[in-house]
Amino acid sequence: MAESPLLRRELVKKMGLRLGVGIPAIFAVIFIPAGTLAYWEAWLYLAVILIPLAVVAIYLFRRDPELLARRMQTRERETTQSRLIALSGFYFLLIFILPGIDHRFGWSDAPVWLVLAANLIILAGYGIIVLVFRENRYASRVVEVAQGQQVIATGPYAVVRHPMYIGTLLMYFFSPLALGSYWALIPATLILPILVVRIRNEETVLAHDLPGYSAYMQRTRYRLLPFVW
Repeated sequence: MAESPLLRRELVKKMGLRLGVGIPAIFAVIFIPAGTLAYWEAWLYLAVILIPLAVVAIYLFRRDPELLARRMQTRERETTQSRLIALSGFYFLLIFILPGIDHRFGWSDAPVWLVLAANLIILAGYGIIVLVFRENRYASRVVEVAQGQQVIATGPYAVVRHPMYIGTLLMYFFSPLALGSYWALIPATLILPILVVRIRNEETVLAHDLPGYSAYMQRTRYRLLPFVW
């Protein structure tokens, strides 16, 4: 890994670029289909998503820039993973576009309590991801085995082999409800089989490249959901 001052300069550039492009993009994807800014569910949802993201990013930038750099990697080396990401990108886009259309035409009538509950579950999902960050400094966004990486079998990894995906699944599946839409649950549900294929492929890579991972798979039985799978 690069020296810390150089790494931090690179991270500042990357974060600036992603914020400059990503935030306007997500606002556009949600509010343009809605045809209005009078969409309180969207404003609450964006606050729930972006404020914790900013807090964690600042914390990692100061305390663990190497982990932040791993989380900002996006180029998959595995062909299967690249194809899965491309496929899931289509459904992710629908998850955020459909609620705006739903809001414009009034297809759904989600009660306030359900919207608030969905946002709380999304926060819980993000909390699980933060726990993973604390336990595993090698929690990269892409499927890879870094130099010096070791099997993590403590904390949430003692319960399931892929705890980060639990947090991710909670965040994406409940995003439609947080945005007040029932119809967007359809593409959100289709994320699950893609995630299952991704996990299976990831475990094949880890069992081959990460010493001790096969033994860890034997000790920790469940991949994603305790007592289910």
